[in-house]
Parts: sequence; structure tokens; C-alpha cells
Amino acid sequence: MKKIIGIVVEYNPFHNGHLYQIKKIKEKYKDSIIIVCTSSSFTQRGNLSILNKWDKTKVSILNGVDIVIELPYVFSTQSSDIFAHNALKLLNAVHIDTLCFGSETENIDEIISCAKTQINNNEFDLKVKEYLSSGINYPTALNKALKDLNNYEIKSPNDLLALSYIKEIIKNNYNIEIFNIKRTNDYHDLLDSSNIVSSSNIRNRIINNQSIKDKVPQNVYEILKDKNINNKYFECLKYKILSEENLEKYLDVDEGLSTRIKSSINKSNSLDELIQNIKTKRYTYNKISRMLNHILCSFTKDENKDLDIEYIRILGFSNEGQKYLNEIKSNLEFPILNKYDTKKYKTLNIEKRVTDIYSYIYEDISSDEIKNKPLKF
Repeated sequence: MKKIIGIVVEYNPFHNGHLYQIKKIKEKYKDSIIIVCTSSSFTQRGNLSILNKWDKTKVSILNGVDIVIELPYVFSTQSSDIFAHNALKLLNAVHIDTLCFGSETENIDEIISCAKTQINNNEFDLKVKEYLSSGINYPTALNKALKDLNNYEIKSPNDLLALSYIKEIIKNNYNIEIFNIKRTNDYHDLLDSSNIVSSSNIRNRIINNQSIKDKVPQNVYEILKDKNINNKYFECLKYKILSEENLEKYLDVDEGLSTRIKSSINKSNSLDELIQNIKTKRYTYNKISRMLNHILCSFTKDENKDLDIEYIRILGFSNEGQKYLNEIKSNLEFPILNKYDTKKYKTLNIEKRVTDIYSYIYEDISSDEIKNKPLKF
């Protein structure tokens, strides 16, 4: 029986490690359909995506993916639990039976045990609250609580995401198996020169005019080789911060942070410097990065209320992917987005605004966004 494999991705950019994952899936499940659910213009950490959503779709399909669906901005730039909840909801809606992800640890049973502790052990939430009250950030509090109750630490970002994915499968009783592939590289290592390196390593190489030719598939290299990844992100964010009287209406800007942001902006000369100047023991680098992205994209706390999956947006497919979509289209929990209707769909209206901002600060994809025509390869 044909397996339907789901992967949650960001592809910022797509590289040899991602290709390795796809090849491993095809080795184990030879006739599988691979469906990726991807963030679009900005990533879960709040970073700008150097591959736009259509380039991501193109290289995904050229490298073995069958269907690419979009995780809307309103979910893709939030905490790992919200990110995972909505990505899994979309993948479950297109009937995947297996979720594949990369992890730093090879023994997935430890992460499954931690997920069950979070869901079923009442002491867990109490311990997290206790640690948070001491002034530390949530990921650290979570890790300390798991260490107390499971004698196991989860510190790396991919393992934390794996924890969130597994929790969603358990909580929602999804009929989805797990297939984890151990990462072959260190996500922190920006100097690694092997053929499989992290996305951060590749972005760093591009910034420093170093070769990435042996780090990515040829079709990705053709897109990136002449790409200028300089952008107006920081200057537009600075204008937004200076022109707003109160920033606390934006998502993730907690009470009192508005003053700290405004006092930091004029002494910062880059996005990284601004994040470092705002960062405290309570707020992680990634939390601050997401928060600043929400300010840039005018994503407010009010807009975030009661958001849910409204549609399935297909960005592209292969021949096999198109056949599979035709097989399941009459049995879907959410409609496939055929008409680009920003009045009907709240999340799409925000997506349009975010795409326009991305198009202004980096690369113009605004006309392709409105066409809403899936790519086929």
C-alpha cells in the first residue's frame, strides 16, 4: 500500500541535508507520496526566507516532493507548539499516514516519553510555572521540568520541534506514524565545510561571498548563485518602531517591552544587534525575532484571536501529486483554495499583506501571489 509521508519544512534554503531526507524516505517507502507543509515568506524564528515561496515549491518538486502546501504566516511565525499544531492539522487533513522529521537525537522514544509527560503529568505545568516565576524563558523552564520528571533534556531546536509534533499526534489521536532521521550536522556550526551543512551555514556563506555550490542541489544553486540577499528588513522595521506610539498591540510584545524596544532601536545598526540589545534572560533570541517580525508585518494580538485553518493552499505538485489530490479532493476537512478571496478568508487577507511587505523589502512576488496558480513539474 502506498505510504503518504508528510514533512514540515522551511527550506531557507533547500540544501543537501533536505535532499538526503527525501532520499532516505524514498529508500524506505519506495512508492510513497511526499507532501511538504512549508512556511512562506518568513520562518518560525521570524527570519526572512531567502527562497521565496514559489522557488521553494519549484526546488521541492524537482528534488522529489509530490505536493507542496502553504502554512499561513499567522501560524508559521509563532511558537513551536502553535507552529506544529497547525502544520499537523493541515497534513492530517490531506491524509498523511507518516510524519518524517530530522532530529538531533536518534532515540525518539525519549522524546515520545517527554511528550506524554507534558500531556498527562499534572506536575509538569506546575513545575514550568515555578521555573518561569524565577525569571527564566519558557524553553529553559520546559527543559528543566522535563529533566526533573523524565531525567532527560531537550535543548536543540529540531528536538524541541519533534516534541511539539509528537504532542500534537498524541493529543489529537492522529493516525500518523513517526519516522525520524538523525541530523548529520550541527545546526550551530557556521564554519562546517562538509557537503551537508545547516541552512544558517549556507546563509552565512552567501553573506560572506563564499561558495555554496557543493552544499545545495544544482537547481537550488542556479537560483541562489546570483541572488542578492540584501534587503530593507531592518530599515523598514526601524521606521515602524519609531513611528508607532504603542507597540504593545502587536503579537508577542508583552507589557513593558515597548519601552525597551524603543530605547534599543536608535543604538542598533542591524537586526541582530537590535535583538541582542532587547534580549533578556526571560526572552530568547528567537522569541524577540518573531516579535519584531510581527511588528514589521503589523500582526496584532486582536488579529491573532480565534484564528484557525480555513483552507488548504496548494503551491505546487508533481504528476503523482496531482493524481493523489484528485483521489482525495472529495474527502477533505478544509476546502482547497481555488479562488484568492481575501474577504472570505481572514488568514489569506493577512497573507496578502505579508507578501506585499516581503515583496517590498526583498523580492517582488506580489503578482504571483494573486494568481494563486499551483506550479507543476
